Amino acid sequence: MDFSGFEKLSLLDYDKHIASSLFVAGCDFRCPWCHNSSLVLDPASAPSIPWEDILSFFRKRRGMIEGVCITGGEPTLMPDLMEKIAELKSLGYLVKLDTNGSRPLVLRRALESGLIDYVAMDIKNAPSRYARTAGLSALDIRPIEESVSLLLSGGVDFEFRTTIVEEFHDEEAMKEIRDWIKGAPRYFLQRYIDGPNCIRSGFHMVEKEKASAWLALLSGYVGTASLRGYD
Repeated sequence: MDFSGFEKLSLLDYDKHIASSLFVAGCDFRCPWCHNSSLVLDPASAPSIPWEDILSFFRKRRGMIEGVCITGGEPTLMPDLMEKIAELKSLGYLVKLDTNGSRPLVLRRALESGLIDYVAMDIKNAPSRYARTAGLSALDIRPIEESVSLLLSGGVDFEFRTTIVEEFHDEEAMKEIRDWIKGAPRYFLQRYIDGPNCIRSGFHMVEKEKASAWLALLSGYVGTASLRGYD
């Protein structure tokens, strides 16, 4: 299985590192505000970038690019994900994995391999609201809970993050999330930006003042809580 998107230079996707980002087509969620709608809704029509072309790029950029962010879509759906990560690691790159946490067996394998340097897991919403927020009619929350527990148990540096949307999140949701992820080293509340590439448009960002008030609720529950994407 090939990657379907390749951002050769990113200063945003892997904090504190000059990185490239690789995008997987396909996802088991349909989050309404997802900006990669073409990768999620029509993966069969997504472009295919030959793996050897990607490796050739990274062989030539050693010493210039520090890390690779593997994102999507949902990367854990890629059957040969770990094999590809192993090749990137053999070239000396740091590897960051973005995931929605829906496939804890794959996540466990990735953590136990020692090949992952950083994980960013989306916390879509409070557990009681997960299905609607993920754009599904029903959702078994147990795999998500298992992935949260895996990361909290240690073994790799990680963050949790939530894209906050006025129509989906509120103070009660934040309180439920904080109890769920207690002990995480870092948690980010990410600004939602409406756009034509979203699965559904027309939602509204949470204003900075309100988002900052939600951050205050997290004090003492996580190592650091920060806003991302707000000026």
